Amino acid sequence: MAAVLPRALQRFDVPGPRYTSYPTADRFVEAFTASDHIQALDERRSRAESSAAPLSLYVHIPFCESLCYYCGCNKIITKQHDRATSYLAYLEREVELYTAHLGKGRAVSQLHLGGGTPTFLSDAELSWLMEMLRRNFDIVPGAEMSIEVDPRTVDPSRLSAMDALGFNRLSFGVQDFDAAVQKAVHRIQPAEQVFELVSWARALGFESINVDLIYGLPKQTPESFARTIRQVQELRPDRIALYAYAHLPERFKPQRHIALADLPGAAEKATMLADAMTGFQDTGYRYIGMDHFALANDSLAVASREGRLHRNFQGYSTQPDRDLVGLGVSSIGAVGATYSQNAKTLEEYRDLLDQGRFPVTRGLALNRDDLARRAVIMAIMCQGQVWFESVELAWVLDFKTYFAPEMERLRELENDGLVVLSDSGIEVTPEGRFVLRAVAMVFDRYLQTDLNRSRFSRII
Repeated sequence: MAAVLPRALQRFDVPGPRYTSYPTADRFVEAFTASDHIQALDERRSRAESSAAPLSLYVHIPFCESLCYYCGCNKIITKQHDRATSYLAYLEREVELYTAHLGKGRAVSQLHLGGGTPTFLSDAELSWLMEMLRRNFDIVPGAEMSIEVDPRTVDPSRLSAMDALGFNRLSFGVQDFDAAVQKAVHRIQPAEQVFELVSWARALGFESINVDLIYGLPKQTPESFARTIRQVQELRPDRIALYAYAHLPERFKPQRHIALADLPGAAEKATMLADAMTGFQDTGYRYIGMDHFALANDSLAVASREGRLHRNFQGYSTQPDRDLVGLGVSSIGAVGATYSQNAKTLEEYRDLLDQGRFPVTRGLALNRDDLARRAVIMAIMCQGQVWFESVELAWVLDFKTYFAPEMERLRELENDGLVVLSDSGIEVTPEGRFVLRAVAMVFDRYLQTDLNRSRFSRII
C-alpha cells in the first residue's frame, strides 16, 4: 500500500463518518417514532409473503465487568451478573413484539451478539438467549453466527459451550498487546491468554476468527505497535479489524481518564497505520477496505474479490443487504427504507417495554436522494469504484448532472492522486483507499453544510 501524499494526509486528518450507514446515525430524529417502525415492519411482512429474504439479527448486551478507558460503546459497568437475567427477560418481550408484526419463524441468515461484553452472560444465559431466538426465528443452516469475545471473560470450556450453541465466528477484542498501553487503557490481558484461546477456537473448528486492534491509543508508539503487529501476524487470525482511536472525551466520559499528552500525534498514527497495512498485506492478508483485512481464503476476502462486499452497522459483510432487526438497549435496526434506534438507557428501554411498546426512540425514513447517495457511498466503501450507468439505471438520473458539485470536488481528489475519473465512473486509487472515508464524504449531503464534525472519529 503506497503512502498517502503528505499534503493529502494533512488535509484528511479530519473527523469523518465511518459509513456503516448513510445517512449516519447522528442524523436520526425523534420525529421517527415506534409507529413509523411498526409501519415498516408491517410492509416488510407483506413483502415477505412473496419474498423469502432472510433477516439479520443484532443483539446488544450492554454489561461489562470493568471499564476500558478508550471505549465509546453503550455499556453498563457492573459485577452484578444477576442483572443479565432481568435483561434477557426484556429481550424476550421485545422479540415477541417483532414476531407479532413480522410473523413467527422468519428466516435469519446472520446473527451478531455485540456490546458491551456479550460474554458477560454465563453459559446458561447464552443458552437461554439462543433457545429464545431459535424459538421465535428460523436460523437457517449455514447462517453466520458471531459473538464478540472479551478474552478476560472466557476459557476453553466457554469456547466449547459457544461452539455447541451454534456460534461459528468469534471476534476477540485485543486492541494492543503492549503492557504499557494496556495499563493506560485499563485493560490488562496477556498475549499468552489470547494465543491460547485462539488455538482452542481453531481446534473446535470455528469458521472465522477476528481480532480487533486500535491504533492511536495512549502510550502507543510506532515501535511498540509494530511489535503488536508482529504478534498478530504470528497469531494469524482469519480477519483483522484495525480501528483508529477516536478521542472524544466530551462525549465519552471514560476517555477523560486518558491524558492528552499520552496520545500519539497525527504523524505517528499515520506511520502506525501505514506500517500495519504494509505488514499485514506482506504476510498474506487482503486489504478489504478502510479498517478490515482478511486472509485470501476467508469469505470476506472472497466477497471483496467478487464484488459482493456489503457494509452494515456491524461493518463489512459478505451477505447482501438484509433487513436488520436490532434487539436490546441502543440497538439500531434497518427495515426497508428506514432506520430505527432503541432507547439508549436501560431505564427507558425497560419502561417502554413495560408499556407493551417498541423501545424505539428515534430513527429516519430515507428519501430518494438519501437512497441514491447511499448507493454511491456504499459502492465507494465496499468496491472502491462507482459505475455511473448502474446508479443512473437504478435511480433514473443523470449522474454527472445530479452530482455536478460532487464531481467538481472529486477533481481535486484526482489531482491528489486519490481517485481516477473516467467517462464511465469513479475509481479509488490504492493511495485513495488509505482515506476511503474522505472520498465517500464528498457525496454526503448532510456534511456539505455541517461545520460541526467533532462528533466523528478522525480519518487517520
